[in-house]
Amino acid sequence: MTILGLMFLLKKLNQPYLIAYIIAGVLLGPYALKVFNKSEEIEVIGEIGILLLMFFIGMEINIPNKKSLIIKPILAQSMKIFLSFMFAFLLGEILKLDFKSILLIAILFTFNSTAVVVEFMKKHGTLHTAFGTIILNILLLQDLLLAPVLTVLKFWNGEMFSVSSFVLPLAVCLGIFLIFRKIRHIREIRFSNTFLENDHDLQVFSGLFICLGFGLFAEFVGLSAALGSFMAGVLVGKIRAFHWLEHSLMPFKVFFVSLFFVSIGLRLDLVYLLSNFKLIITGSLVVLVSNSIMSAVFFRILNFKWQDSFYGGALLSQTGEFGILALSIAYKTGMVGFDLYKAGLGITCLSLLLSTVWIGCGSFLKFRKKNLQSERL
Repeated sequence: MTILGLMFLLKKLNQPYLIAYIIAGVLLGPYALKVFNKSEEIEVIGEIGILLLMFFIGMEINIPNKKSLIIKPILAQSMKIFLSFMFAFLLGEILKLDFKSILLIAILFTFNSTAVVVEFMKKHGTLHTAFGTIILNILLLQDLLLAPVLTVLKFWNGEMFSVSSFVLPLAVCLGIFLIFRKIRHIREIRFSNTFLENDHDLQVFSGLFICLGFGLFAEFVGLSAALGSFMAGVLVGKIRAFHWLEHSLMPFKVFFVSLFFVSIGLRLDLVYLLSNFKLIITGSLVVLVSNSIMSAVFFRILNFKWQDSFYGGALLSQTGEFGILALSIAYKTGMVGFDLYKAGLGITCLSLLLSTVWIGCGSFLKFRKKNLQSERL
């Protein structure tokens, strides 16, 4: 009921429903109506939404044939990592932070929210453009980076360093690359036995099994579960027998993705936010502006127009769900104290919330200029 009321309000204001989900989480959380006292109760269910979201993206996206659509994301993410560390080091010098805190800030700047960015690109009709494919590939590269980042954080906790934690994910990534290279020219895969095509119930549960199974396998070998479900989506999207599956799983995706964003709202500690609102708001604005500028700069270096660069910068302005995971691990391993953990969590969640408005401003600048050009013609 809470989500439905907020959705009607935001529809009139022409704002994305993601805001409604996060606000609903805040209202239903332990610091407001207290319907849910533990975010973990919904967090695990919400993560299924991310798996289904990435599964759908994999089914919809075409594997790029052009080398530029692969090389440019690698260059862009490399520049983003470099600029993130430089900016984190600058903040560390200003705020007199230790190296562990600087490293964590750099990690937060490195990752963006796949769920937020993809939803906006779908809304704006840019997901299947060359520019949208590059941004999606940047997000997938970030998913690949999750394994070494988590390994470093766990190693800091005193766990034994394991070569297999790097070699195994690398071998799996190489295998995935070879499979994608093999099937990128195949329009569809057909089986001689068509029993699956005529059984919709079997399609639904088979699709869910493949999606979650690939996610668990990716998690087991050290990659992100979201990346595994994306790979499953790419393969399933090529199989003719599963063409009906996208429509049948859509309600599941909408429901579970909404729960994921509700879980983000549940994490927001209103008491801490109100007592440290200057720090949280300032930190969130710094994240949005600095991430936007860094992203816009490397898009411009890659010869994109300024309006596209600013739009891409706005899309990649927030810190994402992997940032929250990195924060939790850093706090558990003793890398950062309770205050920095709470501040980082508040800034991460607020940047996700504010980025919806920020992206709206970036898209206005991009499409306003295109509309003016078309009117002149």
